[in-house]
Amino acid sequence: MAVVETSQVDIKEMVLGNLSFGPKDIENLRRTIENDFSKYSLLRDSVAELEVQEDRSPATQVRLGVCYYLLGRYRLAVETLSSADSGAVAYFYLGHSHFSLERYGEAIGDYDSAIKAGYDKDECAVAKAAALRASGKAEEALKVLDNLFGPIEQTAEYLYQRGATVAALGGNPHEVIALYERAVQIDDRHAGALFGLAFENDRYGNDDDALRLYQRSVSCFPTHVGALLNLGVLYEDRQEFERARQCYQRILDVYPNDHRARMFLTDVQASSDMFYDEEAAKRRERMEQVLSVPVTDFELSVRSRNCLQKMGVLTLGDLTRTTEAELLASKNFGETSLVEIREMLTAKGLELGQFAHERPEPEPQPDFNAMSADEQALLEQPISDLNLSVRARKCMVRLGLNTIAELVRKSGDDLLECKNFGVTSLNEVREKLSEHGLRLRGE
Repeated sequence: MAVVETSQVDIKEMVLGNLSFGPKDIENLRRTIENDFSKYSLLRDSVAELEVQEDRSPATQVRLGVCYYLLGRYRLAVETLSSADSGAVAYFYLGHSHFSLERYGEAIGDYDSAIKAGYDKDECAVAKAAALRASGKAEEALKVLDNLFGPIEQTAEYLYQRGATVAALGGNPHEVIALYERAVQIDDRHAGALFGLAFENDRYGNDDDALRLYQRSVSCFPTHVGALLNLGVLYEDRQEFERARQCYQRILDVYPNDHRARMFLTDVQASSDMFYDEEAAKRRERMEQVLSVPVTDFELSVRSRNCLQKMGVLTLGDLTRTTEAELLASKNFGETSLVEIREMLTAKGLELGQFAHERPEPEPQPDFNAMSADEQALLEQPISDLNLSVRARKCMVRLGLNTIAELVRKSGDDLLECKNFGVTSLNEVREKLSEHGLRLRGE
């Protein structure tokens, strides 16, 4: 596995001194913190000293603005770099800061200005491709990447952006994964490529591989927020609530207003505070196993078996939710069959109708026939088109839901019964559906 060679730097001297501050210096600064995250606080404290300096020169503004970007203070970075020296580095990191604020059009303009000011045109083109893809113009992004030739094609960033663009276009997943893997071979600390590989493994249920790759991604600096969020969700799936809490807290330490991290942290704190009665859980599991036993496993008379089949009674659980009166009301079902059924249940410690009170009232299903052709076509689209978070997407998989139509047939309570699916995820699903004028059943 390849490793990008960098030099360790004196962070305080780099931020407060008069050393050079070009692209390679910034990369060395970033890698120094990545190799020893305890030095993050040194960068933060050095920036605080630089902030109080009076009459900062335009070059010092560039230094401060880039450091703001590395610390995740993107609005301050934009404000500071906009009043810097109008040089290549200032424009390039102004583009990165605008990108992080999802101001993709402004980012593209900044990268164009960086090229005019002398920044590496190929690096700027790759950055422009990322902004185009993020703004929904994946085809334009691919054209930009297709027009690049030479050494840039063998860089980790180019391969990562190409993989992300192919993924955005719905391309071959194997090609996407191969591009990410090549990027990691070139730079085994490329946060984006590691996140991309982790995400692909997450999508296909390879939780162990995804966990390992997310862990590697979050060890990079600056840390990929999406990797921390998704890693936290995986930890929750494993009931490692303290580790999940640490992931969400790491985000909030840098981005205190990140609403998703705040909501996820609230959820995991609630989960970790829940009392878990292991013995009661085992009893419930044993009971569920008994109730799931099909009635065809027992030697019933032909008459009893046919009657139960016509009534849709397939398991012992179905029988415990069915009353004697309902059975006797069925055609050709008499006292003899009733006695036979009672004896079968008694042998398993069960009774007819003992769980009849738990039988849910049938709810009306949505009438799709009244919808327009466009609306019905929307319902046939895969749930993946809603761009749900990892947590919500895992619930869809567990429930066996593939299309939007299958999702809107579910109620909010149905979704909340799924493991690790809380109110935060429910509100996310509701919000995504409302963007298309849809709702869950019963809402």
